[in-house]
Amino acid sequence: MIAFDLQCEHGHTFEGWFEDSVSYEEQKKRNLIACPICNSTEVCKILSPVAIKKASPPESETAMEQARLAALGKQIVEYIHKNFDDVGCDFAQEALKMHYGVAEPRNIRGVSTPEEEKTLKKEGIQYFKLPMPPASDTDSQEN
Repeated sequence: MIAFDLQCEHGHTFEGWFEDSVSYEEQKKRNLIACPICNSTEVCKILSPVAIKKASPPESETAMEQARLAALGKQIVEYIHKNFDDVGCDFAQEALKMHYGVAEPRNIRGVSTPEEEKTLKKEGIQYFKLPMPPASDTDSQEN
């Protein structure tokens, strides 16, 4: 069975149920479809209002995805804490020293002021700003 929204020549809308699309066409040709309000047999199919709802994942999947993202974030933070020297407020100075060959290149992390960042950009030094949470207790006890 299929349902079509129909409209007569006078603008009345109604619903019709048919075996299939061919059945609708046959009944229309034989004037067997009539408006229930005015009895007109001049009818046509009209667009049916539709709504498409975006399926949201089950709550358990959302929670699992959040847990995966949190674990990934933790891994990134742990990697940076273990593989980058923390130079604190001397970040810009250390980056400049490495850029000009005064210090050996190495991975560093630290903080800089907006003015220092302008200087680094002007000198052509690339850096990436990433908000970092403090190291976990186990990391700080190992150092």
